[in-house]
Amino acid sequence: MEDNKLITRDQLKTYFETGKYPTQSQFTDLIDSLKHKEDTLNRRELLILANSLVTIDDATFYYTTNNIDDIKMQVAISSSNEEDQMITIKNAMSLGAVKQYLLGSAPYTAEIKKTVSGDLNGTVYYSLNYALNKSYRISRLFGNNLPGIPDGFYLGEVNNFNVALEINKADFGQKIEIINTKIKFINKTEVPIQYMVSSQYWGDRARSEDSVTDHYSAWDFLIFNFNADLRAFTQSVRCDIFDADNDTLLATGYLQAGINQDRWIGGQVRQTRNVRIECAYFEVQE
Repeated sequence: MEDNKLITRDQLKTYFETGKYPTQSQFTDLIDSLKHKEDTLNRRELLILANSLVTIDDATFYYTTNNIDDIKMQVAISSSNEEDQMITIKNAMSLGAVKQYLLGSAPYTAEIKKTVSGDLNGTVYYSLNYALNKSYRISRLFGNNLPGIPDGFYLGEVNNFNVALEINKADFGQKIEIINTKIKFINKTEVPIQYMVSSQYWGDRARSEDSVTDHYSAWDFLIFNFNADLRAFTQSVRCDIFDADNDTLLATGYLQAGINQDRWIGGQVRQTRNVRIECAYFEVQE
């Protein structure tokens, strides 16, 4: 009698070369042993899979939420060799940090596709914080009298392995209004330089073009940093920050030749509506 014991995959690949044919029982066992793409995992299989994921060292997107009601935010992660990966962020306070692995390979770009949020009253607002690298976080407030996060809001380019995003709800004890500062950027060097501007609960991505802030009236100050790689340059760079209305020098940042940093310190300005940044070579005094 033919033995109905399930044969191995390698044996099955060469089985027909022997002139033999698998029995119906062997085919049945084989089919039952395979996973169809529409099959759902049972609890044991899910736990085994979860334990195996702990050891994966790959690009991830993770988010945390705190008391954000019925907010839903859709984030699109793009890479050159995969279709856009859509991640839906919602109230997951009981889960802690929610992690998803990113398909494709770096560099990635991230943008918010759509945000649906509830109504807020009084002095309560939502805050969005996200980090595309270890040294810089970008923030926004939204809800109540402030505009929502617009569809297509560009989060930036992701080169490191972890993207962290956080949404919270908080009472600030006062109405928050948007104020604007115009920033003109002049780079007189051959060094590719980007500037970054941040304030309390507000931060913008790195730029090399002119911009206009939309930071908040309760915290009318701006902190400047610079992103520049000077490893191929023998001259250092000085970036002066002026009040463009009266040409008053407000702050100065120094970018040292031979060094690469993504967050050179630039300085801080307060209650200034027009800023001009001028970067030029300078000689370091011994």
